[in-house]
Amino acid sequence: MSSPGPRCPVREQRARWERKRNRTALELLETEQRYQEQLGLVVQYFLCILRAKGTLPPAELKALFGPWESIHIASQELLLHLEAGNWGVGLERFCHHLELYTCYAANEERSRATLKRWLKKKNFRKFVQLQEGRPEFMGLRLVDILPLPLRRLQQCENLVVALTENTGPDSPDYQQLTRAAQKLSEAIQQVSAIGQEQENRRQLHRIQALLSGRRAKGLTKGRWFLRQGWLLVVPPKGEPKPRLFFLFSDALLMTKPRSVLHILHGETFACQALYPMAQCELQRIFGHSGGSGGGLLSLSFPHEKLLLMSTDQEALSRWYHSLTAAIRYALSLPCF
Repeated sequence: MSSPGPRCPVREQRARWERKRNRTALELLETEQRYQEQLGLVVQYFLCILRAKGTLPPAELKALFGPWESIHIASQELLLHLEAGNWGVGLERFCHHLELYTCYAANEERSRATLKRWLKKKNFRKFVQLQEGRPEFMGLRLVDILPLPLRRLQQCENLVVALTENTGPDSPDYQQLTRAAQKLSEAIQQVSAIGQEQENRRQLHRIQALLSGRRAKGLTKGRWFLRQGWLLVVPPKGEPKPRLFFLFSDALLMTKPRSVLHILHGETFACQALYPMAQCELQRIFGHSGGSGGGLLSLSFPHEKLLLMSTDQEALSRWYHSLTAAIRYALSLPCF
């Protein structure tokens, strides 16, 4: 009986890489097949029928679905390459269509608003409910399906990165896979930035709706919302007064609630002061220990000094770090 030959760690490692590569390639193929099917269902049961019936004007149809049909065609092309085993060529060519995904992300807010508006119309709502009830959609609603391309982009990037990591440099498609992984990563970053901008706009509009008075105007331009919360303002004399603060990337807004009985502005907040963070000197007076005793922050501006107190030391610590970040950001802005 012959004894087994000596182990070869290099050969074993390459075998593990090859197994992982094969599993990842299979997952990429199978998930792309399912993705392409889902895209096709929306084209078949929503886009084509809505266009044929003239239910939505062309501009509204485009606002709702964005470049969905072009994304579907790009997926079909990619799938042909994957099924033929042309991973590098297929993925590199697919990256030429990534702009479709950034356009889709930029249109997401508009798409959501368009769907919400049209679902208020009885005929359109009944049509959507009828299509959603088809067994092919497996109980998913249109509002749940519309984010599909952006979820797929993130999934695709994860799989392509894993595929690249388990492909040897001497493989014929290694360079193509590397370039594809880089392009997908860049596209994900662009989509993420677009999403952050849209969420910031929603927060700014939400805050704008809470505020009243002439000082409330202009809060939705060029600002990033960071946090909000109640803090106690400690005056030179008298008792601390609770105030609702909104921290932006360049300013701190102090507000107080209006009376719910106010004729025009009940349940809103009046703007008391807007402090520029570039002119702020921040100091934590006490509240360093991480206990439950609260703390005090000192904010000095050229013409005013604020003492802000909280009985929650952890919340005060979060405010301190957010204020520090805002000051650092505001000081980094160019002066004109």
